[in-house]
Amino acid sequence: MISYNTKDWLAVLFRFNKADTIRKLMPLILAISFYSWLIAYLEVEIFNLSENTHLRNISLMHSLLGFAISMLLVFRTNTAYDRWWEGRKLWGALTNNSRNLAIKLNAMLPEDDKVNRNFFRKAISLYASMLRDHLRSETTRLALDEIDHPELAVDASRHLPNQVATLIMNRIQELYKKNILTGDQLILLNNELLSFTDICGACERIKNTPIPYSYSVFIKKFISIYVLTLPIGFVFNLGYLVIPVVAFVFYVLASLELIAEEIEEPFGGDANDVPTEKIAENIRVHITEILTPSHD
Repeated sequence: MISYNTKDWLAVLFRFNKADTIRKLMPLILAISFYSWLIAYLEVEIFNLSENTHLRNISLMHSLLGFAISMLLVFRTNTAYDRWWEGRKLWGALTNNSRNLAIKLNAMLPEDDKVNRNFFRKAISLYASMLRDHLRSETTRLALDEIDHPELAVDASRHLPNQVATLIMNRIQELYKKNILTGDQLILLNNELLSFTDICGACERIKNTPIPYSYSVFIKKFISIYVLTLPIGFVFNLGYLVIPVVAFVFYVLASLELIAEEIEEPFGGDANDVPTEKIAENIRVHITEILTPSHD
């Protein structure tokens, strides 16, 4: 009987989803394979180079540079993952702060105040949806009839999260002026209200500060030169086996760079990005549960 872990490994090995790097790199892998065959054919069949040729010693360069390229890729991957993980922590904080704000408002607002409860139920969950669209540089997908609250209409040409945060703050101040909320309660709500903009700013910092272009270009050039010179020296030891070996080396090195590129921009809609769609939906469900009276 095949264990679950074994089946999981087999699924990874023999099934390629749309996010798998081998699909994206296949044209380059085929090109590298053809290039390796051409080098092997020229050196072995055409020029009949002996093992005494100096080209055999070019593999020494790969031994010297192997450590350098591995360190560069480790640093590149770690930097990209740090950006992804920070983005995930920020959206986790948004989830917690949204719940905390809803829990506090649920305790402060009268149970029969359906107007304000409905407003905050829509507005708090709307902030997460607006932040998601804002970080993806998308026009909001929420129509006014989906929001079902005229006061929460937003202007798609302006900063979406700021508009929602302003509407929430204005409603809080209005409730304070009407003596529905006290000054002490206003202070208790302040941290969650401020955290929305802090989280938005931190997400914008990640989005608007990409990895330096020259650094990314240098790694691509380094990998290309490293792989293109591999068959020149290794053909004397491997013969035509150099073709799959070089193709595999390129796949490993290029995949690390490709994965780093995907996760360094964590707020898109790709499979490897932070699941902002799911998180925003979870926030909506949780806020609705908290601010809806049990008897409704």
